[in-house]
Amino acid sequence: MDKSAKTSFIDVNGIKMHVAEMGEGPLVVFCHGWPELGYSWRHQMRAVAAAGFRAAAPDMRGFGKTDAPDDIAAYTILHNVGDMVALVKALDEKSAIIVGHDWGAPVAWNAALLRPDIFSAVVGMSVPFAGRPPAPPVKTLREAGQTNFYWVYFQTPGVAEAEFERDVATTMRKILTAAAGGEGTRALSMTLQPGKGLLDNAVAPEYLPDWLPQADLDVFVSEYKRTGYRGGLNWYRNIDRNFELMTPWQDAVIAQPSLFIAGTRDGVITNPMGKRNLERMPSMLPNLKGTVLLEGAGHWVQQERAEEVNAALIKFLKACG
Repeated sequence: MDKSAKTSFIDVNGIKMHVAEMGEGPLVVFCHGWPELGYSWRHQMRAVAAAGFRAAAPDMRGFGKTDAPDDIAAYTILHNVGDMVALVKALDEKSAIIVGHDWGAPVAWNAALLRPDIFSAVVGMSVPFAGRPPAPPVKTLREAGQTNFYWVYFQTPGVAEAEFERDVATTMRKILTAAAGGEGTRALSMTLQPGKGLLDNAVAPEYLPDWLPQADLDVFVSEYKRTGYRGGLNWYRNIDRNFELMTPWQDAVIAQPSLFIAGTRDGVITNPMGKRNLERMPSMLPNLKGTVLLEGAGHWVQQERAEEVNAALIKFLKACG
C-alpha cells in the first residue's frame, strides 16, 4: 500500500479487522476478493483519495492481517455484509459508497441490497449482480454431475489448502497471471481435470506482466505464506448456506445508483452462467449508470487496467457524491 496510507486494526462484528485508509471526504469502502488482500486496491486508493474521497480498504474476514474465525459457518454473506456495516460505524461515518471485486462484489451488492440506509451507491467489478439463484448452487452442480467444477473442489476442508500452500509463490504467480487478460495469456480453466488440482490448469509465466511487478506479487506471497488459504476458501464453503440465508430477498433489486466494471477476457462473464447474469443485471439494477467492459482485460481488472478503472470509478463517485 502507498506509504501515505494509514493502517490500523479496528474491532468490527466480533473480529479485529486490518484496514488501510487514505484521503478525506465522503467514505468509499473497497472489498477485495480471493485470493487477494486490501492491497489489491492500491491504485484505486491513491486515485480516489486524490479526487476528494476517504478511501478505506480492509483485509476482508479470513484474509491477511484480519482475524480468521475457526468456524466455517462464520463466513456467510451476512457475516461479511455485517463487517462492512460495522466498519462504516467504526470509522465514524453514517454512510458510504461500497465497491467490490470478485468475492468482494457479492459483498458490495448485498450490502447495498440489505442496508440502503448506509450504502448510498455501489460498484461491482467482475461479478455481476444477478440476485438469489433459483437453487443451491453447489448442490445443483453436484446433482448435474459437475463435480470437477472448482466450487465443488473447494468444499472439503484441507484439500485445496494443501494444493495451494505447497508452494505459495507458484500458486500466486499462476492464479494472478492465468486469470489475467492480455496477448498470449491462457485463461485459467474453472473445471478441473479428473484427479488434478486447480493449479494443474495453469502455467506460471517466465516473466511477470507489467501490471504485476515482483514487489507487488511479493506482498501477496508473504501474507499467504503466513496465513495460508483456509479463511478465504471458507467463503466458498458457505455458498449454499448463503442461498438459504438470502431467501427473504428473492428477486429483490438494488435501487441505489450502481456501476459494473469488468474485462472482456474475464472468465466470470464469458462462461454461459456469467453471460446470463450480465444480461439479467440491468433488470436487477434499475439505477444502473453504466456497464464498463474493458477490451482485453482479464479478471484482475482494477490491477490490470488501473487508469481506466479509476477514471470510470471516479466519474461515478463524483456523480453520486
